[in-house]
Amino acid sequence: MHPGKIIITEFDKKRLEQMIANHLLAHNPDVEYLMDLNQELGRAEIVLPEEIPHDVVTMNSKVTIRDIDTKEVESYSLAFPAGADIAQNKISILSPVGTALIGCRVGDRVEWRVPAGIRKLEVVKIDYQPEAAGDYHL
Repeated sequence: MHPGKIIITEFDKKRLEQMIANHLLAHNPDVEYLMDLNQELGRAEIVLPEEIPHDVVTMNSKVTIRDIDTKEVESYSLAFPAGADIAQNKISILSPVGTALIGCRVGDRVEWRVPAGIRKLEVVKIDYQPEAAGDYHL
């Protein structure tokens, strides 16, 4: 996960907390991912959508990341589970990388566990952030 402080909008926090509660009530098998996301939310600085810096990854943001080890660069949109579609580069907030990216800023480095070990990423740029575009309730 991200070692430093993260920033999340009040709107995203409420939606993510509700999503976590719904998934837990439905006995979702991905409890570990739900708990990881809940832990990230618990340490986040919460701001109004209008106050979020434009270099922060929020829900529905499109972000360019670089794998620190392989130097591979990819762009993803951060989606809720129902909107996730890897064929369209839309990753779920419940995926390890989605959870690691939420609230990060351009230049931040994150890492997460995968079966082969630890992957390390750097946030290169925010290609689209709903709040920066004035879309406060996407």
